[in-house]
Amino acid sequence: MKHQEKPPEGNMTEPMQFVLLDFADVPHLQWFLFGLFLIVYIMILIGNGTVFLLTKLDPALQTPMYFFLGNFSFLEICYVSVILPRMLTNLWTQRRRISLVACAAQMCFFLMLGATECFLLAVMAYDRYVAICHPLHYPLVMNHKVCVRLVAGSWMGGIPVQIGQTFQIFSLSFCGSNLINHFFCDIPPIIKLACGNTTVSETMVYIAAVMFVTVPFLSILASYGKIISTILKLPSATGRAKAFSTCSSHLIVVTLFFGSGTITYLRPKTQDSAGTDKVLSLFYTITTPLFNPMIYSLRNKDVINALKKLLCK
Repeated sequence: MKHQEKPPEGNMTEPMQFVLLDFADVPHLQWFLFGLFLIVYIMILIGNGTVFLLTKLDPALQTPMYFFLGNFSFLEICYVSVILPRMLTNLWTQRRRISLVACAAQMCFFLMLGATECFLLAVMAYDRYVAICHPLHYPLVMNHKVCVRLVAGSWMGGIPVQIGQTFQIFSLSFCGSNLINHFFCDIPPIIKLACGNTTVSETMVYIAAVMFVTVPFLSILASYGKIISTILKLPSATGRAKAFSTCSSHLIVVTLFFGSGTITYLRPKTQDSAGTDKVLSLFYTITTPLFNPMIYSLRNKDVINALKKLLCK
């Protein structure tokens, strides 16, 4: 089985297409990986789609927390759909070529949706902070208009910067190899193919990572610092356990997503880091969206009851 396509002979000063190597280094596993990722993609669509529908259809889930959860599930569907269909096509056809425009579009949508996920996770943490630390003011503070604005801001907040960052990266000159040692058009492997000085691009990546990863993560830590302080002051053990249970699912998702994303984009790069980057990327692009519905539904009686009512109709 042909495991990769070779670049044209000679230097490529302005390549019109790249080659995504994805998992070409394990040609004997191509069909196994295709089947595995196809099952994973279907599970992500079904799981997150079910959560999204439940939050829209069940009257018991018409609260700010489930409004954010529904948007988060829809975001996860969009997020993986930017990456997995292309990867499945490459594994099926063994044709790994992607045009420069398609590569730029994939990167741009991936970055925008990634920024949205960071913001939305921060908004969900703020929602839990208000609910636990200021329960009497919760209906007033987290009214429907505020929730819509927070969600709209999360979706739109990263668009201008990420479009600019994508344009800046693809304005670089590319020469030599056109092989991208990754399963999608991510920033680090693209920059590795650029000619000349890439210091400005790398600096912009770090600035963007601080804006869209570090700042939301710190706001989440601040929210949970207040939440934990408030919970520990509750007089009853039952009340403390119930309060912790409403936050634990979100904390697990935050740890998976931000942990792998931060290590990938902010750690120092080495020549042999491509394999590690692939593994880490699998966590925040595929593993987190796969487990989100399970994490939120299996630990949430409201979601389970809504699912039972939907299945019994």
